[in-house]
Amino acid sequence: MKQKELFLQADAALRSVIDRITPDQLDEPAPTDWAVTPNPTLRDVVAAHARDEAWLPDVLRGRTIEEAGDSYNGDLLGDDPIGAYDRLNDLATAAVSQDLDPEKIVHLSYGDFSVREYLEHVSIYRAFQAWSIARQLGWDYALPAALVESLEEVVGPQIDGFRAMGVFPAEVPVPDDADRETRLLGRVGYWMPKADGTK
Repeated sequence: MKQKELFLQADAALRSVIDRITPDQLDEPAPTDWAVTPNPTLRDVVAAHARDEAWLPDVLRGRTIEEAGDSYNGDLLGDDPIGAYDRLNDLATAAVSQDLDPEKIVHLSYGDFSVREYLEHVSIYRAFQAWSIARQLGWDYALPAALVESLEEVVGPQIDGFRAMGVFPAEVPVPDDADRETRLLGRVGYWMPKADGTK
């Protein structure tokens, strides 16, 4: 299943970025649309990703929000935010690495979808947040080439449909000589030049 490989690539990319975040950087402000918390910090963003990782095994098992109850409410990060995220990431990776039925229906807060569709949704979230967090922190970072290729193959043909659903913002223009990653980021509306004007 292509979506399974896409998820594992996107999840690994996000973890590689989160693992670079220092304790001081966790207190830095984050864009308001990255978290439901008012005036979010980067810790709030990591907490949202930790909750998403925590939910994943239950979602794949077919559990509903009602069945899970308040299992994932509250602070999942504790005194070791990055370590806590990594432990939840390990569990999510193990869950996706199992044999999965791509057409099994799973239950999300916004409707019922197949496992295949669910993995597409959460892969988009992870991949472009990896790039966005790194850019927000001013790092020199590029999405892995294999992940860009998978995104083009699986998500590329659906970009207009996802945009119509509100998943992606409007397409943004990129330089004429833009590389493959930059062209993809422009298509999905995430690309922005660095502060110094470079790609």
